[in-house]
Amino acid sequence: MRIIKPAYLLLTLITTHSLFAQVANIVRPDSITSPLQKANIGRIVFLTDTIPLAKTTEADFLKEITLGPQSNLSMCAFMANSLTNYQHQLAPDLTIEQLNQGNYQFTFYVDGKQIYQENLHKGAGYARNKNGRTVLTVKLLSTLHEDMWSRYMFSRFMLRGGEEALTTGAHTLKIELRPYVSIPELKVGDLIAQGEIKVVIPIIDVKDKTIQTIKPNSGWPVSTDTYNKQLITDLNEKILQNKFKNISGIVVIKNGKLLIEEYFNGSGRDTLHDPRSVGKTFASATMGIAIHDGYIKSELQTLSEFYDLKKYDHYSPKKDSITLKSLLTMSSVFDANDNDDNSPGNENNMYPTTNWVKFAIDLKVDSNKEPYKSWNYFTAGIVVLGDILNQKVPGGLERYADTKLFKPLGITNYKWQYTPQNVPNTAGGIRLRAIDFARFGQLYKNKGIWNGKQVIPQSWVEKSFTRYMALPADVVGPGYYGYLFWNKTYQVNNKTYETWYCTGNGGNKIFVFKDAPLVVVITSTAYNEGYAHPQVDKMMQEYILPAIVD
Repeated sequence: MRIIKPAYLLLTLITTHSLFAQVANIVRPDSITSPLQKANIGRIVFLTDTIPLAKTTEADFLKEITLGPQSNLSMCAFMANSLTNYQHQLAPDLTIEQLNQGNYQFTFYVDGKQIYQENLHKGAGYARNKNGRTVLTVKLLSTLHEDMWSRYMFSRFMLRGGEEALTTGAHTLKIELRPYVSIPELKVGDLIAQGEIKVVIPIIDVKDKTIQTIKPNSGWPVSTDTYNKQLITDLNEKILQNKFKNISGIVVIKNGKLLIEEYFNGSGRDTLHDPRSVGKTFASATMGIAIHDGYIKSELQTLSEFYDLKKYDHYSPKKDSITLKSLLTMSSVFDANDNDDNSPGNENNMYPTTNWVKFAIDLKVDSNKEPYKSWNYFTAGIVVLGDILNQKVPGGLERYADTKLFKPLGITNYKWQYTPQNVPNTAGGIRLRAIDFARFGQLYKNKGIWNGKQVIPQSWVEKSFTRYMALPADVVGPGYYGYLFWNKTYQVNNKTYETWYCTGNGGNKIFVFKDAPLVVVITSTAYNEGYAHPQVDKMMQEYILPAIVD
């Protein structure tokens, strides 16, 4: 089938070829030999997956997609030249290396209205591809959750206007591609390619989005408080439409009673959810109990009281003064930062090793750090806390936590993950039911009391809910950090709602509100997704809190 190009696109291509006559290429682009590419120069087409050009046919081009939890969507831009040569036309005096400081500019439209524009970060894509390739094929949506700049960019488009624009029904999504350079100032070139696709947001059956009836035998008294059911119904609809992605559970406790219990994407009440780093806070709770019981003297004890530090690599006298408190507040002097891929102590460097405790203690100290002065997320340090607990409490950490924490809360259905030394993994990943994560949150809301018994010392809850460290705004946004608890404040209807919360990869949360009688649990499987935490904030800000606060 012959593709007829619109007149405005032909004009753009003529202009582009005219520029080529004036400015010679700075690099040799890939040869354009494919008949399919020749027939579609200047066009962006959409596919269900990334397919090698040699195997792609026009039959693979999508005209329409219905978005849902299992949707896959890729785009393929057929270009007349490589990105670097397009940039060279913009700035003929720049070197190849300077041109590579720029990248593509993506512009997204829904129904003809510009929704989002992004000058892609210079680090997205390899320089060799920018220099040579004349076909750009990338994934926008994928059920495989690959670590790809294109998927993260599409998530940003959805979060920054795409979700609101793509209401129930049919829409036209259009993407435009341009080159830009950033040296000596930002300069954007002419259109390279563009394309559009029909996007359908399905209508959700009324019965499917209806608020789920709370079934008996939850272990909680059921609340009779009223709330805005339309907002929760609207939230359910967005989850079912995949506007809020990979959400598996929502539990709301108000005044100690079960108000809302919703499950999605195949989960149910008895599903054991993996909340990743939410599990770190269980290490803090157990530490507080162990200190009260006298098995550990104080969180001010140092690592040198538990380990012969000179037997580990990179010994420094500064290691002798590292306290349990500095690990609980993520403020130790170890050269470690999980938010920095190049950090020696990044948790991704720990997992392949055979001894995670040794990995942590072997780390060098950072001479620029002072204890309790700078906050750096340090997962391996919480593994060390778990190991210390396992050494000191009778019967080991697993038995002790079961006796002192889980059984008093009535939690019997749970599952630990383990370190290579077969110690419960306090880095995260302990699996519980959503309603049992709510028990843990309510325990803190009750100042450590459950069924009249002081399970966690009240003083430990107060310490846990103390703003020891300000969080770096450029990494996690405004907030504070306590003893493996985070702190932030929501604003709803001109009122503020401060919350202490546990958080984990994928958007998993246990919120314990300071001045409102609320505990909220959200479980999710959006692991390693850029949208995971922002979408939970949006759910809380626009749906859950407005629905339930007085």
